[in-house]
Amino acid sequence: MNLSLPGQAPWAWSLLLCASLLWPHPARAQQAAAAATDSPAGNAADSTEADADADNVPRRPRNTQAPAAPRFALEIEAPEALREFLLRHMEVQRYRELRSLDANELGRLLAQAPANVRELLATLGHFSPTVEVIPPPGLGEAVAENNNSGGGSAAPASLGTVTVKVEPGPVTQVVSLNVSFVGDIANAPEAEAQRADIQREAGLITGLPFSQADWDSAKAAALRRLTAQRYPLGRVQNSLADIDDKAHQARLYIELDSGRAMRMGEVQVRGAERYDAITAERLTRLSGLTPGSDYDVDKLQDAQRRISESGYYDSVFVYVEPSPDGDTLPVQVQLRESKRQKVVIGVGGSTDNGARLSLEHTHNSVPGIGWRAVSKLQLERDDRLASTEWSSPPNDDGWRKIVGGQAARQLDDFTTTDSQRLRVGQTQLGVEFDRSFYLQYDRSRVSSSLLPAAAQEEAKSSVSANYAWTRRRFDDMVFPSSGYGLAVELGVGYTLGTIRQPFGRTQARWLTYWPLGAVAQAAEPLPGQARDVSTPTRRTQLGRLALRVEGGAVVARDNTPVPDPQLFITGGDNTVRGYGLRDIGVPRADGSIGPGRYKAVVSLEWQRPIWNADQRSNWENVIFIDGGAIANKAGDLKPVWGVGSGIRYNSPVGPLQLDLAYGLETKRFRIHLNVGFTF
Repeated sequence: MNLSLPGQAPWAWSLLLCASLLWPHPARAQQAAAAATDSPAGNAADSTEADADADNVPRRPRNTQAPAAPRFALEIEAPEALREFLLRHMEVQRYRELRSLDANELGRLLAQAPANVRELLATLGHFSPTVEVIPPPGLGEAVAENNNSGGGSAAPASLGTVTVKVEPGPVTQVVSLNVSFVGDIANAPEAEAQRADIQREAGLITGLPFSQADWDSAKAAALRRLTAQRYPLGRVQNSLADIDDKAHQARLYIELDSGRAMRMGEVQVRGAERYDAITAERLTRLSGLTPGSDYDVDKLQDAQRRISESGYYDSVFVYVEPSPDGDTLPVQVQLRESKRQKVVIGVGGSTDNGARLSLEHTHNSVPGIGWRAVSKLQLERDDRLASTEWSSPPNDDGWRKIVGGQAARQLDDFTTTDSQRLRVGQTQLGVEFDRSFYLQYDRSRVSSSLLPAAAQEEAKSSVSANYAWTRRRFDDMVFPSSGYGLAVELGVGYTLGTIRQPFGRTQARWLTYWPLGAVAQAAEPLPGQARDVSTPTRRTQLGRLALRVEGGAVVARDNTPVPDPQLFITGGDNTVRGYGLRDIGVPRADGSIGPGRYKAVVSLEWQRPIWNADQRSNWENVIFIDGGAIANKAGDLKPVWGVGSGIRYNSPVGPLQLDLAYGLETKRFRIHLNVGFTF
């Protein structure tokens, strides 16, 4: 029916609409009465819920039911490790909570269960098991009754207990894994080492019980190694697991198609606005990513690290986009630049020096010269330091000019050492090694509160020319597990005090890691014995040995007043654990410890995973022995030793290590905390 009220005001329409909604409607009233009469009493809550919804009151859950009881029970008679595995993965297990499951459907599932169990056991290397599935007693009668009745609305009763008996049989061993190659890698002489690495890594599962997980991991590792160098378009062309179920042996085959070799193209920088893009281009090329060089994932990662560590950028992403057309890959460098100036306030601490407060200011482009300036003020319990270092952007060869200075104060018992240093030179961060040339001025003065003013030492000063060379060949610069690092410093100088005499100074550091390999997780199962699947079947890493050796010497006449910063002292978290910072040195007249002209330090660590892992574990245990000696004559070097153990956690920012060391000389325990890896 259409209702027309010409001439009415807009508020009249609103009034009529509200009246029609609020006035009881006969048809609605009849429907509500019928619902109240015919519905069970429990349904009265539904109308209440509707009213509550209208008033924006949270609704109560309706039609709640008790959790469904399992339609049948499942028992598996098998070795414990296999029993848990089958309970998790058997197909029939998925239907235990299905309310509509009837006897007919359960019978069909049980007919397929033996094949399903055999498939699951085959993934663990058991290819000749004996499987017996025993249906619930009376299942046949239940099927017939269900067919005759056609089902019903009543809640079905439990169908009984299904029993699965499993004799896994002998486990199959991997006796060989053969990797073959097609494409450019098959005959390229420069890819010989890459082929050998792929075959060696894939062969690690030889001698272990076969499992589908290990087989898949071996294929993935081979492909990852293939695409890491020269061949980003490589793929697994074929793979085959040849199983001899009578001899219980598995022979595995992988065929890798490398495709054609790819080379790096030009460097393309995006996001450079505040700073010249040439800086990022130079650092990328210094990592070995020059046009025409072989594709190499490690070099891409090294370029990303170098650009990030330059300090000019908050985030860096270096990548290539493989293309099926063409043999060159342009190198893409995506940047997000840092602000020109930055102030960082830091609060920290160490077991050597206690609480630490630092203030650091960085200017990434000093007006007029465009150099980068980093100035720092650091206050610790026993040390004070103020420093500044200015450096130019790198040139095409990676050389940067540097100018810096620092003033420091060290408190050791009753002795205070004030020192100043100025340095000017240039440094290069290369692909294989780093180098530095610089002139350095040093001045120091040592005072003791136990000595009268007349007995205090005079200030010592010197100027020297120095050369430093560092080579790092670690497999990973954050979590190294193999490789070595060598650093050498050479210098010649002249004292500037009352006594002016020449001196020479040299120092060397060596750090190397030796992987200890791996062993099988468990002994080979006996015939008929089930394989333990409660733990991975990978090899267990034995960890690595880390050997650190340091030595230094200052060659001069006995009366040459060499400033203390040019001499050597040791002890503490990063040198000889079990002793405090600067605890190992030469005794002074007031009983304190001072630096000496000769240094020798050695450390041997066994770093081993705490939990089994084919890859590096995040948690490791460290057992170590450290030794160090300082003397003014080489013949007087007598090392003191510290031994101990610690826990290392490989955090995203680097290794976090907590050590408990015992000093054999002091007969005391010390706790040492160290964060990160640097060389």
